Amino acid sequence: MNLRIRIISLILVACALAGTIVYARSDRSIFEDYSIFTRNKTTVRLWYTDDSLTPYLQSKAVAYSESNGKVRVEPVLVSGLEYLEAVNKASIDEDNYPDLYIITNDSLEKAYLAGLAMEIEDGDAYLKDSVFPAAAIDSITYKGKKIAYPFYFETSSLIYNKTYLENMAVETMQSEIDQAEGEAAQAEADGASAGNSEDTDSEGSQDEMDAEASEDAGSEITQGMIDEVVAENLPLNISDILKFAESYNAPEQVEAVFEWDVTDIFYNYFFVGNYMNVGGQAGDDVNQIDIYNTDTISCMKIYQQLNQFFAIDADSINYDNVVQDFVDGKVVFTIATTDIIKKINDAKAQGECDFDFAVADMPGLTDDFGSRTMSVTNCLVVNGLSEHATEANEVAKFLCSDNSGDIYKLSNKVAAHYGVSYDDSNLATFVAVYADSVPMPKTIETSNLWMELEIAFTKIWNGEDCNSTLKQVSESIMTQVTGSPYTEETLPDPDDDTITAGLTEDND
Repeated sequence: MNLRIRIISLILVACALAGTIVYARSDRSIFEDYSIFTRNKTTVRLWYTDDSLTPYLQSKAVAYSESNGKVRVEPVLVSGLEYLEAVNKASIDEDNYPDLYIITNDSLEKAYLAGLAMEIEDGDAYLKDSVFPAAAIDSITYKGKKIAYPFYFETSSLIYNKTYLENMAVETMQSEIDQAEGEAAQAEADGASAGNSEDTDSEGSQDEMDAEASEDAGSEITQGMIDEVVAENLPLNISDILKFAESYNAPEQVEAVFEWDVTDIFYNYFFVGNYMNVGGQAGDDVNQIDIYNTDTISCMKIYQQLNQFFAIDADSINYDNVVQDFVDGKVVFTIATTDIIKKINDAKAQGECDFDFAVADMPGLTDDFGSRTMSVTNCLVVNGLSEHATEANEVAKFLCSDNSGDIYKLSNKVAAHYGVSYDDSNLATFVAVYADSVPMPKTIETSNLWMELEIAFTKIWNGEDCNSTLKQVSESIMTQVTGSPYTEETLPDPDDDTITAGLTEDND
């Protein structure tokens, strides 16, 4: 062996020893670090704008990377300002563009037409209605194509103070027991005064009846009995809340039986959601728009009439105040989104809330008019300009198949699919309400409808004419859709007395 070869050999041995020392100091063996023998992984970058998702996405990125030796997931928190424009710019000009990004379903048409969304792999096979609610599937459907994955959602429903309703149930049952005991005592006294006027058999029969009445009257009130009475008193429609308000013996701290943010369309839309059509089932067809019709006018009249029963000041109300009033026990019923669960639980943990609460299905308006709430679905979109579309699809499916409940535990989001293990049954109720909700439409031409409806609701709450106000909203939107001035034919005004009767007839 010549001198040159011996020197090279000594250098290689020295390098090996140095490497061994480094790994020894880190309590690892060079033979345990398989990463030095593997090729570089494909990186799937996932952009998102909501920082509350960070713990969950980071956790799942690690889990996916560990289970998949070929793909590394890199969550990237970015600004929500001009989000799609930033996705587009990065995809064209930069190397660190997103392969996958999260966006609300109402922006999907814009993303698809810009080439930033693509039809997902095996969409019809993967998005089964046994796994994903109808609203979730509709939210990501565009022109018959599935162009995103439903990730998590937000919607609103009825929240009630369970403690108040349970106390009311106990009072009702105790009153019935007291009445039964009084009737039993009276029957016993009547039997005693009758003396021997009745034969022995009759006396025996009366004694048995009195004993049964006494036994029933003295029965213990169980939690099951309380739950049954509470369920019977949950309102099926708004007129039931009015009926409840008339008979409810409210505690001193209660300031309102029913309070909600009358200025926010997200908490008001259920009044017209069952009868207003904006874009069809998938919210993607401008040929299916029906805002101004007899039913929506009637529903808005019902909405306006509620101002007589629930004096809510539109100039001072806001959602945060409503939630705080509910936490403080000042309100029995409210309309809220899923975020209220954490707010109440946090308040209870800090000793600032002594009440139990629960979520119920969204009530109808009257026996004649139903309701349907609105929802927004946050979607995972595979970038149409990505070079790693196949890998991005797999990552999206991994996230949308997570049944652990970690998405709520770590980020307080509710997944847009069935089968998730939540510790709170109220979340399951929200999922059921979401399933029948109206997804925000995707059509670009109707993007400002919600702002116009919000203004219209406030005007109507404050007393402006329902018919003409809705007509103006429809004409404004149809002008945008058609590209030319649009005039609606004025519809006959629904009869106020009939609508009023429908709202209050159960309370007479």
